[in-house]
Amino acid sequence: MIIPIALLTHLFLQKNIDLSLMSTPFIPDSGATRLTRLALIKVSGADAISFLQGQLTNDIKALTETGVCLAGYCTPKGRLLATMLIWRDNDTLMLQVPLELQEVLQKRLQMFVLRAKVRLEHVSEHHTMLGFIGSSAAALTAPWFPSLPSSPYESVTNQSGTLLRVADACGVARYQWIVPKESGEQVWQTLSGTVPILNGQDWELSEIHAGIPHISIATQEKFVPQMINYELIGGVNFKKGCYPGQEIVARTHYLGKQKRRMVLAQVESNTVAAGTEVFAADDLTQPCGMVVNAAANHAGGSDCLIEIKTASYRQSTVQLQDGAVCHWLEMPYPLPDDAPSDQPIH
Repeated sequence: MIIPIALLTHLFLQKNIDLSLMSTPFIPDSGATRLTRLALIKVSGADAISFLQGQLTNDIKALTETGVCLAGYCTPKGRLLATMLIWRDNDTLMLQVPLELQEVLQKRLQMFVLRAKVRLEHVSEHHTMLGFIGSSAAALTAPWFPSLPSSPYESVTNQSGTLLRVADACGVARYQWIVPKESGEQVWQTLSGTVPILNGQDWELSEIHAGIPHISIATQEKFVPQMINYELIGGVNFKKGCYPGQEIVARTHYLGKQKRRMVLAQVESNTVAAGTEVFAADDLTQPCGMVVNAAANHAGGSDCLIEIKTASYRQSTVQLQDGAVCHWLEMPYPLPDDAPSDQPIH
């Protein structure tokens, strides 16, 4: 790909992007993996939609039969306890969350069911979750799905399960297949002989390069949604009504320009983890940001999503406490200086 000189100059001068990293193959261009670090919570009952509508940051009532959406779950102070992917499965809703958060999240949601006709079930053991990267997904899934979801955040469901298209990464399409457990092993054995097998880190790396943040135990209650760009990727609806933390989230939005945002970086260290603090090199006494997610890359280091003060991102050299420098990469979507902050970008 030829990058215009004007664009290169803009990236270097305005965004402090490290141009030497732009030709790096950030993610595999094809492959499949098991998504073993994710869990599924099934929400059913006559009041399931209205219940989640009053708990989460997105408009669950607007979710269509083939739609998929991101959503957050906040404390009353607007701090994120979890981020998740949601879709409909007939008369039920499926919440996909990090496995490490499933139990505590389900228990907390259950506290607020009260007399509502809602049932929450952990159903991961009844499904096999597979992730696909690249254009080969159409050929691989054709025996089960004659057509793929045409756009990110759309789904196709039949007797073979649910095929979700999630956010693209580095211009490459990505999919998840939620397979019924009884056929999941056979499907995986069939696929594993025809496609490169990726590890979980490869999928997490693709999520990072898609700009999709995931709250973990290490980062619970650290961020309001805007700090990790959640409204930019369609995870927050400002017109849907009340939910825990809604007043804080709305106030943060309508007060104007955000002072903290999430950015993409490459670090020459393979020990970076969610919750790691980062510092401006000229002030090591106070952190200026925190790693949201990190995954080992294919160059001996780590690629990260980092929540940071925008002033530090644009003006300072930023590093880990051990001295490893953060080299900025271009985000897959524009930040608010380049686009309205209430415009969802998939």
